[in-house]
Amino acid sequence: MTGEPAPPLARSTLDRAAHRRTDPGWLAEAWEQARVLVLDSADEGRALVRGEAAPPELVLVGPGELPEVPRSVPMFLGVEADGVPVFAVDSPLPELAGTRRVNLREVGHLLTDRDAGIFTTALALTNWHTRHGYSSSTGHPTEVDEAGWSRVDPGGGRIWPRTDPAMIVLVHDGVDGPDGRCLLGNNATWPSTPGLRRYSCLAGYVEPGESAEAAVLREVREEVGVEVEEIGYAGSQSWPFPGSLMLGFLARADADAPIRVDPAEIAHARWFTRREIGAALADEPVRVEGGDRLLLPPPSSIALFLVHRWLDGHC
Repeated sequence: MTGEPAPPLARSTLDRAAHRRTDPGWLAEAWEQARVLVLDSADEGRALVRGEAAPPELVLVGPGELPEVPRSVPMFLGVEADGVPVFAVDSPLPELAGTRRVNLREVGHLLTDRDAGIFTTALALTNWHTRHGYSSSTGHPTEVDEAGWSRVDPGGGRIWPRTDPAMIVLVHDGVDGPDGRCLLGNNATWPSTPGLRRYSCLAGYVEPGESAEAAVLREVREEVGVEVEEIGYAGSQSWPFPGSLMLGFLARADADAPIRVDPAEIAHARWFTRREIGAALADEPVRVEGGDRLLLPPPSSIALFLVHRWLDGHC
């Protein structure tokens, strides 16, 4: 994807400097001069930003400015281009003038590459720790080790952060121009908003023993009863809600084939023209089932990135 736009949460400028994670002497010195991102796992993983206009600025503080009782030990994220190390802690957010509390879904697409990478990594790591306080092998409690990049139980059993691979696909009909169509679905589990109905790309987890491409074929078939071909990889991004890696694809299907939704997964699915998607992106009303207005995926998601790729003719 060199030279092309990246998914919004795939951007970063941080050197992770993984070799420093097992160097306690270096880490102790690094902490004294660090920039620290404070995340509140009890409040949807919110952090502080400054500025109302885009891009808002992620607030990092010095070690001496932290709340007195953080929930986590410092997690080493990496080193910035100017040589300053960056850490994250899970803690109630400090009260700082001129700041506001935000979650990654709200601002991920607005942040600079540097801030997007720091926030995404910190949230993914924090969410992993909150879900792995005990060993799945022994049931024993685990403790943070390797500067936040592993946990270890009393017997020395070690676990490392993992992400769950998931595929997400923009299915289209292969037709150029404004009449070309893409297939989007309204998930049966999404909360409803009066007058609005969100439609997005089809997605699902990659199952054991399955390739990502095979998951694309299976999930589209299961969710809407449509067969796809010409599957092309478009990019990936972390989706730390709580811990997925979204593998994005574009795939072609016959727009005349009947749609048969799995009601447990998809409430509604339909084809939309480029003209309709362009209108929705321009905040013009596009009507769907029941007269509701079409709502597209949120801007921090890879789903909207895929929609834009198709809209711009990158199929």
